Amino acid sequence: MTFMSNNDRWYQLDNAAKMFPSTAQGSDTKVFRICCELNEEVVPSLLQQALEKTAEVFPHFGCILKRGFFWYYLESRDIKPEAVPDVLPPCSPVYIPGRKNLLYRVIWYRNRISLEMFHVLTDGTGAFDFFKELLIRYLCLAHSLAMPDRDQSRASVLEKESDAFSHYYDSRLDKGSWKELTKKHAYQLREKRDENHYCHLLEGSVSASAFLAIAHDYSATIGVLACSLVIESVIATMRKGDRRFPVIISIPVNLRQFFPSDTARNFFGVINVAYDANKYDGTLQSILGEVRSSFERQLTMENIEHAMNSYAGLEHHPLIRIVPLFIKDPVVEWFYKKGRRGITCTISNLGMIRFPAEYAKYIHHFVPYMTSQSLTICMSSFGDVLSFGSNSGYTTQVTMLSFYRRLTELGLEVCIASNDHEAVPGPQSSSGRKLKKKEGKKEKAKKVKKENKPGKKQEVKGDA
Repeated sequence: MTFMSNNDRWYQLDNAAKMFPSTAQGSDTKVFRICCELNEEVVPSLLQQALEKTAEVFPHFGCILKRGFFWYYLESRDIKPEAVPDVLPPCSPVYIPGRKNLLYRVIWYRNRISLEMFHVLTDGTGAFDFFKELLIRYLCLAHSLAMPDRDQSRASVLEKESDAFSHYYDSRLDKGSWKELTKKHAYQLREKRDENHYCHLLEGSVSASAFLAIAHDYSATIGVLACSLVIESVIATMRKGDRRFPVIISIPVNLRQFFPSDTARNFFGVINVAYDANKYDGTLQSILGEVRSSFERQLTMENIEHAMNSYAGLEHHPLIRIVPLFIKDPVVEWFYKKGRRGITCTISNLGMIRFPAEYAKYIHHFVPYMTSQSLTICMSSFGDVLSFGSNSGYTTQVTMLSFYRRLTELGLEVCIASNDHEAVPGPQSSSGRKLKKKEGKKEKAKKVKKENKPGKKQEVKGDA
């Protein structure tokens, strides 16, 4: 395939993307990963063909990251994307200063296809649009299927490339909420960090319909229930003295739900759900009410619009704009670190994934992952599989195993997979309690799945 010349094109980074190059450090590589597990082995040659066709539909992803005098920017290059075996540690850095390489990678292992992408290009929604196009084209080649009809509402290349932050920014609504982020101090997880800065992935899956039924029993949404369970799991790991700090869960919000846009670039905001651990009385209900109220209070058009403009205000600050990049980098890093003190962990919900029936029958499930300095839990559902993909720089998995114990206590059967040989215990959990599902008078042990491949840690596949 011949790639058309695009070397004369360049793009400013969107508002959210401007902070990522300055803050990508250690295990927090600012790379997110979306995995698709098929019901069959991957054919690499067909995946390569599908990738080349997909790259033509998303030409603005064919960029390298460069340093300007004031900001980083994206420059189009004629670089052929390649689908390669999954041999690197998961979520390894995609952007290496000085290297002229694409900011995403498509990798495969057995029956899994994964997309890893540097966050400067897009958010989870934009990345999944790319991934869905890739999977459809691959399945069409693998099973001689026809490509679906493209309706008139399909976004143009120009619409995909648009910067929605700039389009909707209103300086009159800029109240400087970013200043408040540096003042908060949340409880920080007490887990052992990996000295080598590797990412540690843990994947759990449950029945989506069963989880939804439990959420309805609590008069909650899936997002509210999941957030409440994570808070309860964190509290279970806290010492008594730690309760002076609130548990604060950061939740990215897809702004396309509030502002019409077909952009395939970053367009998300964040809400923070805070809970005072001293209010916990040992029941999930004591958390659910406050989490539900926090969601309802923050997820309004007025509050979302205010938050979006406040975060964008840092970029538009006159002093920030004129500061050279070599000074701006450490300043942005300082603000980011101060802001991270106000977050315990992050939960991101990619939502329900839908595919036409003729393609869906070849897919088992999806699972997303995102890096951070602490713990990030990503959710998605496909068919009746609700997946939780957690990623952290911790060698221990105390918080997540606490979370999965709570799922089994609710009567859910949990299947766990990990890229760590030591991450998933055998019959006994890290606290010595068995992870079991109660079924009346009977008990059924949860399923545990892990890869025990030989070799060094960096040779272990990114997901089991």
